[in-house]
Amino acid sequence: MAKLREELSRFLMRYKFGIDEVLTKITILQEEFLHLHEHNPIEHVNSRLKSPESIIGKIERKSLDPSFDSIRRSITDIAGVRITCSFIADAYRVFDLLTQQSDIRVLEVKDYIKDPKPNGYRSLHAIIEIPVFMSDGVVPVTVELQIRTIAMDFWASLEHKIYYKYDGQVPSALLGNLTETADIAANLDLRMERLHHEVLALNSDPSGQETRDRPGDPKLKGIGSSVPG
Repeated sequence: MAKLREELSRFLMRYKFGIDEVLTKITILQEEFLHLHEHNPIEHVNSRLKSPESIIGKIERKSLDPSFDSIRRSITDIAGVRITCSFIADAYRVFDLLTQQSDIRVLEVKDYIKDPKPNGYRSLHAIIEIPVFMSDGVVPVTVELQIRTIAMDFWASLEHKIYYKYDGQVPSALLGNLTETADIAANLDLRMERLHHEVLALNSDPSGQETRDRPGDPKLKGIGSSVPG
């Protein structure tokens, strides 16, 4: 196990570089929107890299082969980037802007905005693959991408804290309140986006060049069928 930990730390370096590559792309988009556009869809960005202990624990829980090839194939959330956006349409727009870049390959998409989890969780998830240029060659690295609104992020953070406090055994009454609150947050997202569009309509020029995305009308439609397994 001690040897595995040491080798795993070196293995994780590639995933850190994968995160760095994605963050660079997001920073470029943020700078462009800040200086060249009226509205910046990206509110803030977080990233995380699983610790060796967390990965080893997952290997043991799932009885995985502890080889690096097996880890690479079986654990797709070693590197994670979360983007918090202002509005629902912004989440889909940022997804498009990132995944349409030629060096990013989309492996899997789970749209929990369009189809929330039973507990009310909403977010747009994607597993992407990005090339990392090492001294000994190019290495494809998978990164889990989560894109959500401020309201979705606030709810998910609260849910995580509650589950941690109760060690996963959350009272049923509290679970019901969480689900109800998720619906309230979703309604708030829709109302805020409608208000945002009304403001844009008041400020738009007569040429009508302003383009708007309807909340809950993802540009992702049909992408799932073309995404490999």
